[in-house]
Amino acid sequence: MTDASTTTVGLLDAARARLAGSPRERLGDWAANRRILGIGRAPRILPVTEAWHVGVLLIGDDRVFATGEVLRARHDAVRGYTAEAQRARSERAAAAFRGGFAEGEVLHLGWAEMDAAAVDRGESSGILSLVDGVPHVAWSTTGPPRPLAAYLDDMLSLR
Repeated sequence: MTDASTTTVGLLDAARARLAGSPRERLGDWAANRRILGIGRAPRILPVTEAWHVGVLLIGDDRVFATGEVLRARHDAVRGYTAEAQRARSERAAAAFRGGFAEGEVLHLGWAEMDAAAVDRGESSGILSLVDGVPHVAWSTTGPPRPLAAYLDDMLSLR
């Protein structure tokens, strides 16, 4: 029988206990673009859930996600940009504001839900995997996966 403190689910539950009372950030997703009386609405990003942002992980009450893009919602305004990527990012921030995020609120977009129980069964799920029976997280695209327990300890010690 595996000790719960060494399973992916157990490590995430222990992290949740340590994070209790800490502020969370909301996750958003694009709203289906509806037409009202034949007129299209501006794109919006709606709040979906909230989670603690712990490095490359977003830890919710009973779910875990890999981070995507981190945005700060802001009111749409005419701005001059030298780069198209900067303009597109500003448009996403304005879409979040239109969707109900407060001015200046941090939100996560493009996140991916992972299955911690599947990892404990030996399957990979997103950036989580088992390496020699030990839960690991791929915290960098270029580096090797790191043991999840050590990663969480390091990230939570910074709080």
